[in-house]
Amino acid sequence: MVNSAIPVVRQETAQYSLRQILSIWLAAAAPMGLLAWVVWPALRGQVPVHPGMLFWLLMILGMVWQCVLSLVVLRKELGTLRWSALGPRIWAQHPRDPRTGQPSVRLWWVLVPLVAVFGVITLLADWLSPFLDIGGLSAPQGTDVRQLADPQFAGQWWIIAVAVVSSVFNYLLGEELLFRGVLLPRMRGAFGRADWVVNNLLFTLYHVHKFWVLPSVFLTSLPFSWAAARYRTLWFSVVLHGIEGIVLLVMVTAVVGGLVG
Repeated sequence: MVNSAIPVVRQETAQYSLRQILSIWLAAAAPMGLLAWVVWPALRGQVPVHPGMLFWLLMILGMVWQCVLSLVVLRKELGTLRWSALGPRIWAQHPRDPRTGQPSVRLWWVLVPLVAVFGVITLLADWLSPFLDIGGLSAPQGTDVRQLADPQFAGQWWIIAVAVVSSVFNYLLGEELLFRGVLLPRMRGAFGRADWVVNNLLFTLYHVHKFWVLPSVFLTSLPFSWAAARYRTLWFSVVLHGIEGIVLLVMVTAVVGGLVG
């Protein structure tokens, strides 16, 4: 069983209660839903910004809030944001041996098969998307960044800056910091060895701003929580999740460079 591969971790830090976990999750998820389904419809057509670009900017705003939320929670817990205290708390460290709990630089090589597995799962989810997507729904016009692959954006190089900021907060300072840095290290007390599964479920349900792909999100993000929990390092999930950011930057550069049309 997969769960048996998760190491038994000593309770060296106070663990969150179920109420605390859900409170932090709600504080991250609710703004995304409000921005997507209340603010965006209200502003669409009222501001001189392409609807799809407006949606993207609002989602970035939501992820910036996640960074602020994470820092507020961590500051309250630790009494400081010094890296000497912050790094170990959010598992920003070398991967640790699941048997001994000791850090090991050699374990970075585990990323090679992890990236391969993530790639296979992503391709599988893409192939199964007609069956996985809720009710056969497709993304409403303007809510999928891929819908911005339009010749009208050729030459608008500022969009690359938007993509960079989006990637930083999506794959490092926003989603990953909150879910794998703040929440995951303190979920063992409430969920035991299933902490990584529940973490992934919460991460999936947080995507209320694109609810039609929740099954696909759950499947493709499984390696993020599993790798972070097994090797007790935030960096594995950052790297795996960040692959999406590389793809995004390549796509945006192609569109802005006029290669899509």
